[in-house]
Amino acid sequence: MVTGHQTSPEVSTRAYLMLTVTTLCWAANAVLGRLAVGEVSPMAVVTLRWLGVLLLLVFFAREPVRRDWPVLRPKLLFFASMGALGFTSFNALFYAAAHYTSAVNIGILQGSLPMFMLVGAYAAYRTPITGVQIAGVLLTVTGVVIVGTGGHPEQLASLDLNRGDLMMVIACVLYAIYAVALRRRPEVSALGLFTVMAAAAFLASIPLLLAEAVLGHLQWPTPTGWVIVALISLFPSFLGQIFFINGVAAIGPGRAGVFVNLVPVFASILAVVFLREPFQGFHAVALSLVLGGIWLSERGKPA
Repeated sequence: MVTGHQTSPEVSTRAYLMLTVTTLCWAANAVLGRLAVGEVSPMAVVTLRWLGVLLLLVFFAREPVRRDWPVLRPKLLFFASMGALGFTSFNALFYAAAHYTSAVNIGILQGSLPMFMLVGAYAAYRTPITGVQIAGVLLTVTGVVIVGTGGHPEQLASLDLNRGDLMMVIACVLYAIYAVALRRRPEVSALGLFTVMAAAAFLASIPLLLAEAVLGHLQWPTPTGWVIVALISLFPSFLGQIFFINGVAAIGPGRAGVFVNLVPVFASILAVVFLREPFQGFHAVALSLVLGGIWLSERGKPA
């Protein structure tokens, strides 16, 4: 078991870049998800995105999987569980939550993910947490709250917990478990590990797709929907997840979790560019808080 995580400046810099690209891809997923409304149903997106990823991996991961298989095979059930938790379950709960709660609540609750990852890293590996790191995470969460409430944090007092909010909390806990478990990965390539988890995610999504069909909510993609599914498969599902795996391996889940708070900020910027939504002063304030929180959390990491 890994109990500490020391990294060189060069490795940390590469991890920061990969994690920033990851959050940009995930922010793009939020915009693509909005564009998918009326073009393809939620569970169809989940299943088709992982099918698309597997098709990409046929071209890119055959050799890494062949080389890593002797190491991956003994722990196949563990990695399959990670894929089902971190990929399929999180996405399914995220889409289901949108039917019961507001976008404001979802945005705020996603900001709890770094907290769960820090706590999980401490519980699993006794990774030290400093007061400065906690302050950095709180600063980033403040930025997330400002984005989620549209610059009016006082709205928090009027928010009510419902089943959608509970789904989002469970989703964040599941993804935090997945992220913390990445520290237990053996010495295998990111592509080899990701292929196993993506296959598990695809298989785990099929019952959810069948349930959507039985309930009469299944909608196969329109021509525009196929384009959206392809973009989701390539960026947030393929590139984003591989970069996240490598980023966590480099600096650990606790430090990597702070970067997740860039997602709502990047999503706001992408919404301005592609959805013509206005960029307001509170977006700039939130961006400053999130970036400042990441910097503070990194400055306060244990020696």
